Amino acid sequence: MAAAVKPWWLRGSIVLIVLTAIASIWTTNAWLTDRISENTRVRAELRLALYTGNLISELRRTAVVPLLLARDPLLIEALNSNNFSTTSARLIAAQKEIGGVSIRLLDASGRTVSSTDRFQIGTNYALARHYVDALRSRDTVFTVSNENAAGYEFTYSRAVVAEGKTLGVIVVGAELTQIERSWAGISDAVAVVDSSGNIILATEPRWRGLTMPEALEVRSAPSAIQRAFQVTTDWTTPPADAYLAGNAVMRSEARIPFRGWKMIGFTTYSSIRERVNAVLALEIMGFAILLAASFYILSRRARMQSVAYMRESADLRALNARLTREIAERERVQKELRVAEQTVQQSSKLAALGEMSAGVSHELNQPLAAMKTYLAGARLLLQRARPEEALSSFQRINDLIDRMTAITRQLKSYARKGGEAVEPVDLRAAVSSALSMMEPQLRERPIRVNRNIPREKIMVMADRIRLEQVIINLLRNAMDAVKDRRDGQIDITVETRAHAYLSVRDNGPGVADLEKLFEPFWTTKKPGEGTGLGLAISSTIVADFGGRLTAHNETEGSGAVFQVELPLHRPDDPSEALAAE
Repeated sequence: MAAAVKPWWLRGSIVLIVLTAIASIWTTNAWLTDRISENTRVRAELRLALYTGNLISELRRTAVVPLLLARDPLLIEALNSNNFSTTSARLIAAQKEIGGVSIRLLDASGRTVSSTDRFQIGTNYALARHYVDALRSRDTVFTVSNENAAGYEFTYSRAVVAEGKTLGVIVVGAELTQIERSWAGISDAVAVVDSSGNIILATEPRWRGLTMPEALEVRSAPSAIQRAFQVTTDWTTPPADAYLAGNAVMRSEARIPFRGWKMIGFTTYSSIRERVNAVLALEIMGFAILLAASFYILSRRARMQSVAYMRESADLRALNARLTREIAERERVQKELRVAEQTVQQSSKLAALGEMSAGVSHELNQPLAAMKTYLAGARLLLQRARPEEALSSFQRINDLIDRMTAITRQLKSYARKGGEAVEPVDLRAAVSSALSMMEPQLRERPIRVNRNIPREKIMVMADRIRLEQVIINLLRNAMDAVKDRRDGQIDITVETRAHAYLSVRDNGPGVADLEKLFEPFWTTKKPGEGTGLGLAISSTIVADFGGRLTAHNETEGSGAVFQVELPLHRPDDPSEALAAE
């Protein structure tokens, strides 16, 4: 009894260890994630505060420069005398002192007369915003201008005024792009947004000039930050770093006390995940050692059981010998079964031959009956001295003889699945030919035939002779169905949709058993009136053409409908060319 309880006790211990490990790892992961995430958020906010302070400091430092240079006597004298030989050197010296990006001196017409960049001398800024705004205001003016690929240019400008007269404008560029480049060395993504919502500074160059929603939709970005943005907005792919609440990055914002600007920072959670995973790895290792000890105990028990299994190997060898004998016996039986199958196949061929012979006899009865009718008509025409019309009847008899010859050639098609080579056939012409063959019999009965056939050609892939056989069989069935009605009617409809459709509808009593309708030798006619092969052969022929023959009853007592569905001929379809070959 103790031996039976011990395995359950071990298994229970392993399950308990696994459940404890899952609960412990889950709790540890949640607690560490929240703790480290909060620390990361605080550091990100402090970092944004530091960046904001640096940005404001640079702006304030640069804002003083235009005021000082606008009062420089050397620059005022140069503007009055139009002698700018030493002004560029003065601007370069001032640039080195303040560390600005560039300093330009514009005359009253907006032309650059002096600059720290000699390539800018002579450039006219009469329409530039920093020039126009400086002339309109007596104070220092801050301007942000978009330089497209070069990014944004941040400038302070002030009018140079002497004795109440505006002599020119001094323009000083703020060194904000250098601060921007210092942000690019960190793992965060940082962007500065102006009061209108446009990004004017960013560690990602593609963001400049866009709004923040537009920037987050930028695809195929090379950095990990951008890839994180992509996976958080694309729910069809598993996010690479999205471990916390479905987000891959942490967003922080700080207000810049300058013209309504705002700084936004994005910090990845990858560092948080790495620190959490390090603790979880140690915890998982401890539980793994405990599980290894449990499995070691179970393995010792398994080795003891293997001794018992070895004792059973002798029984297995005996069973193997018995199975070998049974396999030999089964092979002998299979050989006898193959001989029996060959005998059955030969019997099936003989039965099929009898069925095909009966089918050919059934198909020949139709042209024979028509020939009899044409001979009687020809005799009557000759008696009335109308030999030309009689010759027409003889020509039709000759056509029927050719058709009987073609029908006998179809005997081999009934012995295998599929028909002879097919070719494009006009379904309308096949219907007209079948009606022409059935015309003498239709005249003998008070049956009205309505045809609804389109004017354009409807080409299908089929053998014309066999297709006409199908149509004739359907017409004969419809005639037999309405033979006892005074108002017998047959409707023939040809139409095209995705396939070609031929419908033969009668107003007879309908079909009693639709399930057996297409079985060989099944018929509702009296003995001697039919073989029961017409619809079975017709169904096989239509199937050989890649179509199908179906039947259904109209409302009770309103007759039956037989419908032939055939694929349309498509000259560009290579499969039709192979089928025709």
